Amino acid sequence: QVELVESGGGLVQAGGSLRLSCRTPRLINSTFLGYTIGWFRQAPGKQRELVARITGGGTITYADSVKGRFTISRDNSRKTVSLQMNNLEPDDTAVYYCNAAKTTGDYWGQGTQVTVSS
Repeated sequence: QVELVESGGGLVQAGGSLRLSCRTPRLINSTFLGYTIGWFRQAPGKQRELVARITGGGTITYADSVKGRFTISRDNSRKTVSLQMNNLEPDDTAVYYCNAAKTTGDYWGQGTQVTVSS
């Protein structure tokens, strides 16, 4: 079982910034490297969608809707992945989930609410 601990959500006005973090306290560093860590989000009435993900080797994928505004990064020594979200828009309002994936399966965090007011 992989424990994912998310933090950093909250309420912000449009144009503001938030930084989300996902920690994996129970993984040893070498195991952490084997996981692709991603941030997904789910708005009310909508399907869960990929926001950004980063592999152990540092390959990054972004959803088109967040390119140029969001930045994902990972600190392998701290077993943490962060999502810096700038120029937030009301459409970014959702519950954001951290996901850790490898070929044998994947794990989800509990989610953190991000609300962007207009």
